[in-house]
Parts: sequence; structure tokens; C-alpha cells
Amino acid sequence: MSIHFHSTVPIIEDHHDGNPPSSDEDDEDDGNWDDWISDSAAQNANCRSLFDDKVGSVQDILAYDKAIHNFDLDETCARLSLDVHGRIRLINFIRQTKSSPTNISVLTGSESFFSSDDFLRPVLENDILLQYQPDGWTDSEDDSSLSTDRRIRLLEQKLTEAKRDFEEYRKLVNQRFSFGKISEISAEESSDVELKRDDDSHYFESYGANDIHAVMIQDRVRTSTYARYILGTPSVFEDAVVLDVGCGTGILSLFAARAGAKKVFAVDASDIALKAQRIVKANDLDHIITVLRGKVEDIQLPEGLKVDVIISEWMGYALLYESMLDSVLVARDRFLKPNGVMAPSQSKMMFGLCDASEIVKERITFWNDIYGFDMSVMTEELYHEAVIDVVGTHTMLSTTFVVKDLRISLITARQLDFISPFKLTSSVNRRTKVTAFILYFDTFFTASGNPVSPETEVEVIQENDAVLAEVWPLGGRPAPQRRMSQHHKKDNSLESRDFTRAEAVTSFSTGPQSIPTHWKQTLFLLKEPFVIDEGFVVHGHFHCRKSESNSRELNIEIHYSVQDAESENQNPDVVVQMFKIQ
Repeated sequence: MSIHFHSTVPIIEDHHDGNPPSSDEDDEDDGNWDDWISDSAAQNANCRSLFDDKVGSVQDILAYDKAIHNFDLDETCARLSLDVHGRIRLINFIRQTKSSPTNISVLTGSESFFSSDDFLRPVLENDILLQYQPDGWTDSEDDSSLSTDRRIRLLEQKLTEAKRDFEEYRKLVNQRFSFGKISEISAEESSDVELKRDDDSHYFESYGANDIHAVMIQDRVRTSTYARYILGTPSVFEDAVVLDVGCGTGILSLFAARAGAKKVFAVDASDIALKAQRIVKANDLDHIITVLRGKVEDIQLPEGLKVDVIISEWMGYALLYESMLDSVLVARDRFLKPNGVMAPSQSKMMFGLCDASEIVKERITFWNDIYGFDMSVMTEELYHEAVIDVVGTHTMLSTTFVVKDLRISLITARQLDFISPFKLTSSVNRRTKVTAFILYFDTFFTASGNPVSPETEVEVIQENDAVLAEVWPLGGRPAPQRRMSQHHKKDNSLESRDFTRAEAVTSFSTGPQSIPTHWKQTLFLLKEPFVIDEGFVVHGHFHCRKSESNSRELNIEIHYSVQDAESENQNPDVVVQMFKIQ
């Protein structure tokens, strides 16, 4: 669905009579709520930091965040003039998005999440920090100058107001999210044996069949780029120990062995590993390549062995679908030498405006008239699911924006859930309807494993490019010799690398300007298309996080507003549309 937020009007529920709900009808519920507050207070020592896993009392954690992360929650709430609901939204926003203190410090209080009921839902169960209010929030009098009786009355008043605030919060959460029903279901299920959710079995089973590997190997852009990098960069692979994560048929391991690798460990948790083992033996490379069947999180290499290079084709739809990168990062942290190389070294998620009218016709509007019958009800879910399809270069309506730059040697799994601002400038010179946002990715390989310079342009492979000729010899003949400068003795030490000298970059794009890949492009069809003209700007935030129901799927939120060229609309509505990639 799509939601409109007016930029100047927050969404806040209020009880106009200013009194707590009657207790005559809700004694049992009130008792449960009071019990929850009482239990939470007893667990005060279990308050968790907003930015890491440190646990302690509320006061200790607030002091810890201030000292270690330079973040003062109370000062921030005061600076942004937040009420109780605003404070709760801020806490849940930080916990859900894992924002850094630097990002929080630039908030103005006008951001859309401060008026979104989504952030009233607790991210952590029994989050003690949501119940805590600093002294003096509800009264500005100086307690030290008051009599004991007066202080007692003030404290009783504060307690009553706090109970009322949390009663309102409880009702709002119950109303918006059926939180009470969820709690009842969870309580019933907890009496049974708790079953661990399995996000992996179907995923690995799907890679056991032939068809998916045929599609990937026949992807000319994908396979030829890996071949050109591995066979064309002997300084990385000669005499190297290589780890291939998610090896599939073993094609990358075969390339590495041909490039001169001393030892290659090929890892895959699906049944395809059995065929990979036979493929290796059929090509007489079993003295170099060892196939290990299992998850990279569980396998063991010979004691103490670290690898020089990790290669992997981990990218999914929209880059992060399937969450295979998480496993690659585990392999990096477990097995890569401190100066080792990750291949690829970098991927960028590219975001833009798109005219997907042909896709809309094929998938949506045709349902409006089926032999004279209206079947438009079939389209209701299509605006909630991302579409994986191919569009041409003529459909691009804006400049592209990098919503996430993944430097594989440095990034952590926690950073794969993110919120990124974006600004898209129209590239059209006449009124044009925008029917979708488009997302694709560019991927880069370097010999050092370092990220490319910002001005580096991705290589775009066109239909008639003979990209395989140099590296795919026929009939088992040896690969052609490279320039002598590429055949120096391997030395991966940090001191040996010249970071100031430009190095060769191998890259590919999955965007509309390249010949299609098996990743295609990811399209987010708009429930409410809008018109742009020359000079228009669309800005907003791109939210990406793993699905709570399946960690290999993605939940996407796009928050955006449209600004015309003359900036006549100073406070445009913010539109929010949510999608699943599954």
C-alpha cells in the first residue's frame, strides 16, 4: 500500500478528556498491564544499549551511551521537543534501523518516522527504556525547595500521568498491531516445544537442481566477468590458497585452478556439491580443488589455515536477496588472511526513476478486461511485491543514486539492514509519467581488494562485445600469455601494495544499459504514479531490511516526495510504499 504523510502535521492519538480509561470494565487487562510494568521494573538491570549489546540498568545504559557513543538520549529528546510518543518512536527507530549516533545527531524532528505509528511498536520485547521517563518531564518545579508532603503529591501525580501515558500507548499498540493477540498466541506456543525457524532448507534444496546452474553459467555477463578477473589477474591467484563460497558447479574454482592457484577449497551446502566433486575429478583437478559439502559457517579447514583469496558469486535479486552475503562475511572473518583479497571487492546498489508502463500493461492493467470481465481484484497484491524483469535504457527517467555502497572487505552483516537518503533528478525534457522506481547493482573486482575510486565507471557489456575470446580457450589449449607486468611474483603484503597507483578494475553492471543478466532489474511499481518534467527532483529515503518471517527475503520501504523545478511546492506530501522481495 501507499501512505501519505503531511510534512507539517504529525499523527498523534489523544484522549480529549485527559482521564485514564475506566477501570470497571478493564480490571483484568489493567492488572496484566500493571504486572507487565512491575515485572519490567524488576528487570531494570536488563536494559540494553541503543547502539550495541551492553546491558545494565536504565541509568547505567544512558550514561554508557553518553560516554561511549557520545549520545545523550534525554538531551536529544529535549532538543527535538519530543513528547512521550516521540521519545518512544525515536528509541524504536534507533533499534530497528541500527542508526549510528552521527545519523541521529542530524535529525530535526520533522522526519516522517516521528509521525508513523509503525515506530510505536516495540522492537525489543519488554524494552525497559520505553517505560523510563527522566525526572522533571511532567513538572518544571524545583523539588528540592518543596515540603515532603508536596513532593509526595507531585510524585503521585507523576505516577498517575505515567500510568495514563502507558495505558494510551498500550491501547494504541493493541489497536494498530493486535499486539495483545500476538502475546496470547506466543504464550500458548511457549508451552509447547519451541521449534527453531528454518530459512535454509528450501534455499539450499533449490540449488540442488541443474536448471538454476545452467541459467547462471549461461549468463554471459556474470560468468565472463569472473573468468576475465580470475584468469587475467595472476598476481592474485598464482600460488594462492583460495576459498570459493557457494561453489555450485565449481566453475569459479576451476578458473582459479587454471589461473595457478596452489589450493582451492570449494564449499556448498546443497546437493550440487556432489556433482561439483565429480566435475573436478573429470577435469583432473582434484589434486588442487577440494570440495567441502556444508555451510561455510560449519566447515573446518586444515588446522590454522588461512586463505589468500575468497571468491564467491553471492549476489541475488536487488543484490541482497537470499542473504548469501552474510555467509561470505562469516567466511571472511573466519578464514581470510589480514591482507587477503575479497572477489568481488565492491558492489553498489543503484536507484532511479523508471517508465515501466509496458510492465504495468503486462502484469496489471490487462486484468481490467478479460473477455469482457473485470478481474482487477487479481492486481491487489502486485503493488506490494517487487517485480523482477528487464527494461530498456529508454525507460530510465532520472540520474541514478547509490543507495548502498558495499565494500566487502569492511562491511558487517549488521549494516546490511539500512536506511539511505536519496535524491533523483529528472533527466527528461518533457512531461513524463513515472510508474516505478528501479534498482540494480554494479559490481567491481580489484587485484588489491580495495574499493574503486568514486569516479570509476562500471564496464557495460553490449550485445556484440566479444568478452570471452581472451580467456576462454578451446580444446584445452593454455590461456594466452599476458603482459609481463602482470606476471610478477605474488606478494600480498600491505607494504608491497601501491595504493596511490591506479590499478586495473574488472566490473559489470546489471542495469538497463547492459545486456540482460539473470538478475534482471528490480522494479517497484507505484500505486500512485506521478508526472515529472525537466528539473524535477524526487527525494526521500530507501529502507531495506531482512524479512522477520524469512531472513532470506527482503522488506523494502520507499519514502519519497516530488519537488517541481521552480520549487513552488515547498512542503510536498511524503508518500510511503512498502514492498517485499520474495
